[in-house]
Amino acid sequence: MGKARRKEKDAGTTEDPKLYLEEAALERQLPELDLRMLVDLPPGLDYNEWLASHTLSLFDHINLIYGTISEFCTQTGCPDMTGPGLRTYLWFDEKGKKTRVAAPQYIDYVMTFTQRTVSDETIFPTKYANEFPSSFESIVRKILRLLYHVVAHIYHCHFREVALLGLHAHLNCVFAHLTLLNQRFNLIDPKETEILGDLEAALLGDSASTVAEPTTVAT
Repeated sequence: MGKARRKEKDAGTTEDPKLYLEEAALERQLPELDLRMLVDLPPGLDYNEWLASHTLSLFDHINLIYGTISEFCTQTGCPDMTGPGLRTYLWFDEKGKKTRVAAPQYIDYVMTFTQRTVSDETIFPTKYANEFPSSFESIVRKILRLLYHVVAHIYHCHFREVALLGLHAHLNCVFAHLTLLNQRFNLIDPKETEILGDLEAALLGDSASTVAEPTTVAT
């Protein structure tokens, strides 16, 4: 799975301006109240079922957005999988081997892993008689963490293309959805989400500092 690490800052190393924080870019398709209602667990609904539906929705939307700008994400243009704050993501295979790969390869790994996982009836059951595995929440945590990496890379390296295509409001809405879901159920390590904390604050205001009650984090 993907892990994050922070690059050492070289003398004079600075990041490009964050275009996604410009006022003209800070729009989204749904108001905050509607988004909060979107993530609140309805009374009587199974928690795992709720997580599954949101995970599938986020995967579909993030995959769709990346697909629209994937031609700009190349081995030469994005030789590393990077995010804001000089963050570099390394891929860890199933044996725990650490690999540094280009962004398009990393994202292909993420999407392939996620598609395979959500299509597995033993993990994401669709038939009435089948139950969610006991490890379901930890699996969702992995998926959402990896999808967060993809979103971070899009904002960091490809927001200009997203904006030129007129998809920035859609991207912001998906990011707000992912952020509020995480705030509600505490699904992603804060060390992962801190790199887009300024965007959280800009899009969601005071809600960006609202954290759900701690739950057991799967390792």
